[in-house]
Amino acid sequence: MIKKTLGRTGLEVTQLGYGGMGIRGPKTWGVRVVDEEAADKLLNAVLDAGVNFIDTSPDYGLSEQRIGRYISSRRSEFYLATKCGCAYTQHEDHLEIAHVWKKEVVQRNLETSLRRLRTDYVDILQFHGGDAETLQREGLIELLLDFRAQGMIKCIGVSSSLPNLPALIELDVFDTFQIPYSCLAPQHHDLINKAAQTGAGIIIRGGIAQGGPDADIQRPLLNDVWTQANLDEVLPAGVNRAELILRYTFSHPHCHTSIVGTCNPVHLAENLAAAAKGPLPPDLHEQITSRVAAVDR
Repeated sequence: MIKKTLGRTGLEVTQLGYGGMGIRGPKTWGVRVVDEEAADKLLNAVLDAGVNFIDTSPDYGLSEQRIGRYISSRRSEFYLATKCGCAYTQHEDHLEIAHVWKKEVVQRNLETSLRRLRTDYVDILQFHGGDAETLQREGLIELLLDFRAQGMIKCIGVSSSLPNLPALIELDVFDTFQIPYSCLAPQHHDLINKAAQTGAGIIIRGGIAQGGPDADIQRPLLNDVWTQANLDEVLPAGVNRAELILRYTFSHPHCHTSIVGTCNPVHLAENLAAAAKGPLPPDLHEQITSRVAAVDR
């Protein structure tokens, strides 16, 4: 299992991480529904395989509870990241999600997460979105720094994207940035570089979910990019689309870890096999980059 240093955090994380959204459970959204027994087996299989970075959020349905229930006894084996600024309402058949940037919400999120996760600290607490002006005005960055001083969290981070990401990078206060990126959605490539130049660790999300005809959750616009770029033409023998997309993500020089969520043991095994192979050969990476860049979007 390839490991990278997560920026100035000093954490040695596996380049393949696990996205806890994959075990969010029923009555949330999408097609990923997994019962308790399957969640137990999957989480322990993740750790058994050597993956040591798990990302979740208080508004991912049952994800935090399941992590606490099934692998809190193995807490020393993995780094744990969750989020804050999450206001959510569980309805009978769906989960309603909003982001609220107030101290009481962030405080409640952390307290709830620690209880659910059955731990006394998280390695990274990330703002689940937000913009630089609001986070500063509401005193939320100072609040997370206070949590860190108390030992409740080890590092502060933010999960963001355009248009808010550039101003957040300019603050130069975050230990980590979680940023969407894949070969089919490469618009954050240069901002990943810029964020890494601050010394922050880079967590890539959407390394597979950001596109591809084989993705669990289909995004037709990104599938169109695959088709228009004729990427099947450069797909090596024995490599499926998901592997190509994931290994392209690993090829970014500042991809310290890429979180991939699944509730399917077969997909987990495929992701592990792709991770073991590491980044794509430079010539193949360049072919994909050129083809996608030529797509008229």
